Amino acid sequence: MKNSIFIAFSFLSTCAAFAQTVQNDSIPPVSEKLEEVLVKAVRVEADSPITHSNLSKKEIETRNLGQDIPVLLNYLPGVVTASDAGAGVGYTYIRVRGSDASRVNVTLNGIPFNDAESQGTFWVNLPDFSSSIENLQLQRGVGTSTNGSGAFGASLNLLTDAVSKEGYGEIANSFGSFNTRRHNVKFSTGLLNEHIEIAGRLSAIASDGYVDRASSDLKSYYLQGSYVDDNTLIKAITFGGHEITYQSWNGVDPTTLEENRTFNSVGAYTDENGNNRFYDNEVDNYKQDHYQLHWNQKYNNHWSTNLGLNYTYGRGYFEQYKEDQDFETYDFEPIVVGTDSINTTDLIRRRWLDNDFYVVNASANYKNNAIDIDFGAFYSYYDGDHFGEVIWAQNAGGSEIRDRYYFGNGKKEEISIFSKATYKINNKWSAFLDLQGRFVAYETSGLTSDRAPLEVDERYDFFNPKLGATYQLNTSNQLYASYAVANREPRRADFENKIYTAERLNDIELGWRFQKTKTIINANIYYMWYQDQLVLTGALDDTGNFERTTSGESYRLGIEIDADFTITDQLSIKPNIALSTNKNKDFVTTRDGGLVELGDTDISYSPSLVAGNMILYRPLKNLQIGFLSKYVGEQYMGNIDSETSKLDAFFVNDLNIVYELNKVPVFKSIALTGLVNNVFDEIYESNGYFYTYDDDFSTPGTTTTVEGVGFYPQAGINFLVGATLKF
Repeated sequence: MKNSIFIAFSFLSTCAAFAQTVQNDSIPPVSEKLEEVLVKAVRVEADSPITHSNLSKKEIETRNLGQDIPVLLNYLPGVVTASDAGAGVGYTYIRVRGSDASRVNVTLNGIPFNDAESQGTFWVNLPDFSSSIENLQLQRGVGTSTNGSGAFGASLNLLTDAVSKEGYGEIANSFGSFNTRRHNVKFSTGLLNEHIEIAGRLSAIASDGYVDRASSDLKSYYLQGSYVDDNTLIKAITFGGHEITYQSWNGVDPTTLEENRTFNSVGAYTDENGNNRFYDNEVDNYKQDHYQLHWNQKYNNHWSTNLGLNYTYGRGYFEQYKEDQDFETYDFEPIVVGTDSINTTDLIRRRWLDNDFYVVNASANYKNNAIDIDFGAFYSYYDGDHFGEVIWAQNAGGSEIRDRYYFGNGKKEEISIFSKATYKINNKWSAFLDLQGRFVAYETSGLTSDRAPLEVDERYDFFNPKLGATYQLNTSNQLYASYAVANREPRRADFENKIYTAERLNDIELGWRFQKTKTIINANIYYMWYQDQLVLTGALDDTGNFERTTSGESYRLGIEIDADFTITDQLSIKPNIALSTNKNKDFVTTRDGGLVELGDTDISYSPSLVAGNMILYRPLKNLQIGFLSKYVGEQYMGNIDSETSKLDAFFVNDLNIVYELNKVPVFKSIALTGLVNNVFDEIYESNGYFYTYDDDFSTPGTTTTVEGVGFYPQAGINFLVGATLKF
């Protein structure tokens, strides 16, 4: 740890000193937008040797009708998305290069959004957040140094709404299939006295879901107050959401998929008359509030700084009806009636999370025409309680309502320091160096939800170097290469499964960028090799989250190509394709009562082919018609190459129409948007699970491994239409 700190601080000092020596007053000054300083430390420039894609507010708005952010990113290279409820509202997920959402580092204005313990990103907690995004950048691979858990497949950083000079108001409403509707209002005062702006948004989204009872009731808010002048930007931001979603994480087995693909077994129970029923409040109910303060200061045309403070408060539960539960599990006392003893009961329980997350984030930037240096430090502290309570029981000896039957706590502290520099050697060459030291401490106490003791006290010291170079071949062609290292600590569920070893990733990226007036092509080859990668087993835990296992050595090798062809002034085509091979090396598993060596196997949830395309046609100035296509190849849901675990390939197409009326009475404009999802009514499943268990039913004294699968069916043809009134 001391060596890592010394290396990082030495580099910070060297960069700062070098920045002073290369400053030359004869070099034209380089201007920097104060808004962009918020995310500059975690973003890269267009000519950086880091593989990335950008999305602007305008691009997001064309399909923003209430679906979650992962769905809006579906057409970026290497991206695969899924939805529990089947229609993109509620719990949605993203995978990039085969890596699940817990391995995609997400920051909001440079502040980590991934849960500190589970490392997951739950966009359902911030419904309609896409309506408050100025722009975003998705970096594939390790990317540049960022805050929070390391990026093991990608990093996604979002910048929230910029300060508006002019006042405005917006009212947006959309409706669609499965009784889906979204309503929001936005406003900005514009700059008052040329310095102060207040802006905000209120949103409500509801949907019955494609899957039975997979309903969503989502509410969110966003409010910012800003002070701005030529050299200073201060933003106080608060945003949050409240989600109530009916659980649908069980999926369906193959037989049910054929007979009744929308069936949802969650909440099922048998009443006193033997009738099959479903508990009406089998919901996930969670609130999350974020408070951020950012101070961006520009000192001259070379130096700028950013200070960010954050507090996030999350609390909520999921509620379950459980049948025939043992008293012992809940510390109930047996009930004696005559000579009979009652020690089981039907009950309703809630399993709670209650957590606080604090962040201090500071960075400085020096920039001239030769060098661009960022350096800074990050500190975060997380304190989270996990507990369960019984709110009703048919039989409950010696208990009171809301008695806790387990309680556990997790504390996580993180410090990271970094420095990154891009140096323009000459008109052809530029070099990139990025060094980060990251130091993590994690402690737990109390019990898990299974009432097992969980006592963890672990420290991890990581050094994450990254370097690269860009070569400008000519005005149209650019080549780049980079090498990056990332390290990552286990998550809480891994510790529960006795996994304490950190993962390590090495990532090599080779890329080519071509740009002319009507043609843009980006192509890259990557090789990511892992030590002790935690891969998804395919099995789910009792909260619907995927379990993981250590695969030893593994790798991902692939090529990604995306392009933008302007055919005419009215027609453009934006295709992309990702081809890859993803392998566990010398994988070992338990089968039929013994260890089996399988050699090299496919990594779970890693399709070898992912392709997308957008055809955009503008027959009129204010009319855009988009035809969007997505193909995802077959993939294994486990790591043992079992045919049972295969998830079939699917090809889905959407139709998007946007028409804007300008200079209408009362309003500045009216934007009408239509979206027909899965226009050809493809029957498909974008996600599923795979499990094995040992059974002794075959021959006495022998063990046979049994395999099983489940699927999450997605909606057939469905639609959303909306109108946004701007004034």
